[in-house]
Amino acid sequence: MTVKKTLLICAAALAFPLSAQAQETLTLYTSQPNKDAQMTVDAFEAANPNIKVEWVRDGTTKLMTKLRAELSSGVVKPDVLLIADSVTMESMVSDGYLESYLSPNRAKYEDSLYSDKGYYYGTKLITTGIVRHQKAPQQPTDWSDLAKPDYKNQVAMPSPLYSGAALIHLATLTDEKSLGWNYYEQLHTNQVKAQGGNGGVLKAVASGTKPYGVIVDFLAIREAAKGSPIEFIFPKTGVSMVTEPVAIMKGAKNKAAAKRFVDFLLSKDGQQLVLEQGYLPARGDIGVPAGFPKRDAIRLMPFDAAKTLENNEVNKARFSKIFEG
Repeated sequence: MTVKKTLLICAAALAFPLSAQAQETLTLYTSQPNKDAQMTVDAFEAANPNIKVEWVRDGTTKLMTKLRAELSSGVVKPDVLLIADSVTMESMVSDGYLESYLSPNRAKYEDSLYSDKGYYYGTKLITTGIVRHQKAPQQPTDWSDLAKPDYKNQVAMPSPLYSGAALIHLATLTDEKSLGWNYYEQLHTNQVKAQGGNGGVLKAVASGTKPYGVIVDFLAIREAAKGSPIEFIFPKTGVSMVTEPVAIMKGAKNKAAAKRFVDFLLSKDGQQLVLEQGYLPARGDIGVPAGFPKRDAIRLMPFDAAKTLENNEVNKARFSKIFEG
């Protein structure tokens, strides 16, 4: 080979770097809000320049309807899922759609935050607690307060027939011995309004229509920081949680890149991104967002995703009978 030809080959290699030539494509299905999803993808691509992420975003219910329609046709489009809750992931596990992957980063997480066989991993903690209007006469400190006479017809909460987080909240509280189904019967007797989702609760309490409410943490804390006359309370008994888990599809076309995506979300950098987005990171060695108490002041209530999946329809029917029957 002549010196001239050698120089031309070297020049071509410089013009088309190996990383660009070998770039992989990872397909992500996610229910994260658009802004959060874009931040997540951008951070992952920056850390993995040889991987390009193509992503599809929708609400969890619509996204899973789309995915299951594709799966029923024998088509597996996404490599990874990043969706709202572990109960939905459990349904995918039971149907045999998820790949087991034991991420080395799991050692940094409490066992309750991921599947013991590595089918999915929680990436953040979105807890449900109490929101109070600043001019409200009472100062609730625990769930049982909302069932007291002083709170009659004063409380709004999302319906578990509408909100996935509210359904998980229902399963969590009814499994708590000090509360149980009797607590929901007390709420109904106390004329607690159960309707719609968390956004409706925020609007009701911020406007003063209802002085108290049951709501996910970040909504209330962010609005309070913007000047809304509300405060968020972490009940003494504890809070329920959704964990926005990530999982790899069994039929994924690019499993190597999918594993890197999971590892990134669970890494310190990935969890720092969760913090920057304004959520409580799932890892205990990361800080908390502005407006949150110290992590050791937040008590997480026990939650069994597999049991909740099994009891979902029964729980919805029982709730409906109490509040609408």
